[in-house]
Amino acid sequence: MMMVADSLPGLKGVLARCGLKVTTAAMATRLITAFILHSGRMSCLRAATSVRSDSCHRAQVGRCLAKWASLLPCVGDLLRAELLRYETSLGTYVFAVDATLCGQAGKLTENTYSTGNRKRRFRKGRRHGGYRHQRRSCHSFTVGLLLTPSGLRIPVLKPHYTPSYCKTHGIIHRTTAEVAADMVRDLKVPAGARVIVVGDTAYELWVVREACEARGFRWIFPCNPERVLEGRQGRRLRVRSLMDDRSAWSWQTIRLAPGQGEFVAHRRLSRHRIGPKAKSRTYRVHEESRRIRSIGAVRIVFSTTKPDSKTASLDNTKILLTNASDLSVREIVDIYTLRWQIELFFKELKSTLGFHQYRFKRFAAVEGWASLAITTFLYLEWYRARQLASARLSAANKAWWVPQRTHGLCQAVRLASERSELAYMAKRLETPGGVQRMKALLERGFAAEYRATM
Repeated sequence: MMMVADSLPGLKGVLARCGLKVTTAAMATRLITAFILHSGRMSCLRAATSVRSDSCHRAQVGRCLAKWASLLPCVGDLLRAELLRYETSLGTYVFAVDATLCGQAGKLTENTYSTGNRKRRFRKGRRHGGYRHQRRSCHSFTVGLLLTPSGLRIPVLKPHYTPSYCKTHGIIHRTTAEVAADMVRDLKVPAGARVIVVGDTAYELWVVREACEARGFRWIFPCNPERVLEGRQGRRLRVRSLMDDRSAWSWQTIRLAPGQGEFVAHRRLSRHRIGPKAKSRTYRVHEESRRIRSIGAVRIVFSTTKPDSKTASLDNTKILLTNASDLSVREIVDIYTLRWQIELFFKELKSTLGFHQYRFKRFAAVEGWASLAITTFLYLEWYRARQLASARLSAANKAWWVPQRTHGLCQAVRLASERSELAYMAKRLETPGGVQRMKALLERGFAAEYRATM
């Protein structure tokens, strides 16, 4: 919790530049403060009481999020533009796309769908067979994470709408691949930057590839083994059939260490993962150039970590497709391993910030919650970039800031906030009027519904 809303360094100035109303900015401050400083489970109550001198009822948080959901993304857009201004390194931008799910319970929760879980059939003699459990469903979000050459992480998040929700609210239904294609088209990067889009098999579809071609981006996606090569109808071979005879393949051995190579900054590794003792991974790789039906001429890279590559099964072999003709095989494998950074981002977003710990019936409130969670992440990245750009930063302090991820940045912001509040209180306690002001702040330290009757 904070005593004074202005304690988070630089946040007030960012919100002021977005032109938000005072009430909207105050609610955004509450949510961002709660995401960074909350202890335990994140909730509307945490957000309502995160600024102790300006607390509100927890129900007001949900109402405001649903009402102002369309106004909140402007803060994230401003922070993304600011982060790109801090990027001065020349190199490769990697844009990883994926989807994340947030499980929800309740039949009345909007925009949820089942992932295929089924109730177990009742069987005579089964223990606890008489209990009834509410079937769980989920919300889905399509996320893109831009990794810059210097290691900045710039996320973009858009919700997935189910067909029934779209029909009810008059929205055009779009698949997660189509939403990812929109992200690629709208991605803000410096002019002339080399961008490579990576994702899993769900984003290998033509809509994403067309969006990449329109922007001049390269892409690397795993191939569906059931895809067929170009050829006469009825005689087209499947991609997996290329693995039937591997006796003539020319295998390359590639060893990748997390703290070495061109893309070390993209991973933002902690210090214990850098050095001669860091664990490396060895890949056996074979490359072919083929024409695949509905895709065209591509490079196919077969990669496995099994020592005996000639007998490695299809399950143990990753088949990658790419349109990048200027990349080496080593770079293709190394860049695709950066896709794991978006999984780490999901972990930090949910575990550290508590993004998935919401309970709303209206999906409009969920959109506002998600928008402010991404804004919080962008604010932490912006705060880190501002520290690294400071000319007064010593070499030792710079070495501390460089590898910090979400947890470390939350602790740094917490420390800066506590220092600011201590200075504020020390100044107020110097005068009688300031003492009265402090007493008034303390009296408003709890939400109205939790204040003891005096």
